[in-house]
Amino acid sequence: MNTFTEQAIKVIVSVPAGQVLTYGQVARLAGSPRAARQVGWLLNSMSDQYKMPWHRIINSKGIISLRDPEGAFIQKMLLESEGISVVDGKIDLKKYLWQIEFIMFDQINLSAFESKN
Repeated sequence: MNTFTEQAIKVIVSVPAGQVLTYGQVARLAGSPRAARQVGWLLNSMSDQYKMPWHRIINSKGIISLRDPEGAFIQKMLLESEGISVVDGKIDLKKYLWQIEFIMFDQINLSAFESKN
């Protein structure tokens, strides 16, 4: 696993319930500010393996950007179950954006999040 992928996973698993981050913010915090699309790919391909709260990652406009209607509905339900208000597929970033300042992501052990299946 490359360093960016490892760091991005650490960022994603750190997002607390009831808060969100954007794809771009995850990329920036993981050390590659122009890799927002790579974050999307990562969420699509590795969310189950690392028990990532994929639903807490949204686009920079605060919009659920999943094209699949079923997936978008599931994301909306998961966010609402954590107390996040979703109106017309949009989340108020002023209210729910995780105001992360500094976390030592290097100290998060990924093996604790890996699926044992």
